[in-house]
Amino acid sequence: MEFTAATIAGFLEGEVEGDPKTVVNNIAKIEEGFKGALSFLANPKYEPYIYTTQSSIVLVNKTFVPSSKIDATLIRVENAYEAFASLLRLVDQTRPRKKGIHPTAVIEPSVKVGSDVYIGAYAYIGDNCIIGDNCSIYPHVFVGDNTRIGKNCTLNPGVKIYHECVLGEGCTIHAGTVIGSDGFGFAPQSETEFMKIPQLGNVVIEDHVEIGANVAIDRATMGSTIIRKGVKLDNLIQIGHNVEIGENTVMAGQTGIAGSTKVGKNCMFGGQVGISGHLRIADGTKIGAKAGVPGNVKKENSILLGLPAIDHMDFLKSSVIFRKLPDLKTRVDNLEKEVKTLREK
Repeated sequence: MEFTAATIAGFLEGEVEGDPKTVVNNIAKIEEGFKGALSFLANPKYEPYIYTTQSSIVLVNKTFVPSSKIDATLIRVENAYEAFASLLRLVDQTRPRKKGIHPTAVIEPSVKVGSDVYIGAYAYIGDNCIIGDNCSIYPHVFVGDNTRIGKNCTLNPGVKIYHECVLGEGCTIHAGTVIGSDGFGFAPQSETEFMKIPQLGNVVIEDHVEIGANVAIDRATMGSTIIRKGVKLDNLIQIGHNVEIGENTVMAGQTGIAGSTKVGKNCMFGGQVGISGHLRIADGTKIGAKAGVPGNVKKENSILLGLPAIDHMDFLKSSVIFRKLPDLKTRVDNLEKEVKTLREK
């Protein structure tokens, strides 16, 4: 599909600088551009590429001031990154969507299936499930008994949703993710034996949540593990039983949240963050990659780094000392030798 600079500018409410009839039919990174491709420039460190890129059209911020001649046609917008994301969504929506139910899919007679639903090969939908309108359920998906899935959801290949879980509208679950597996509940019976505690709750995922590949979200022991609306989870994340994740919180890959912890809304966690169980994390908290949180975070909009996690400014001050530790040790050793010499005299 081809678009002119004028058409793209109209969609983005931008301004064309150059030939409005320039045509593109593909997208590319600005450093890998080619004729007929559209790119964007948002990060200043990529500015040198705009003077050499072969892309036909480049989205730039309205505030961008070039320091040299640019061959590409520019479209100036308020935010080039957001504008590019809007174009990607437009392109994605033009892709043909699979429809119909594959003959190898197994759908129990008590299931209620909405209109315009796609169910792929070897998918299984259990007793008394409800599948909302316009859902796409790809091959080898398992949906356990009494599960409810809202409208416009996408379950990618190999997703497993255990019994009695609830998905809101507009959710996307990527391949290999397991929702509703048992929480890690075991009571010690002796020094060498543990008794499994039945996990009788479920998982509730609200509207417009996106969950990456190979994520595990445990069902509650009692009640619900809850993922609030707008949450975005990266790949390889572990959410323990009875955890609650607040609205619009985002987490990068390999983050782990232990059981019964409540995470506030609008939080941001870097990769490999670990949070202990039964904690409260305040709204707006930002936690840097590889940080470990052993206690409650009470102050909203805190920024934490390190293990154990501390305020980011304290961590940065401490890191200066960390780097000096070898020198400090040498100085202490020398001082000890001098004190020893003085004592001997």
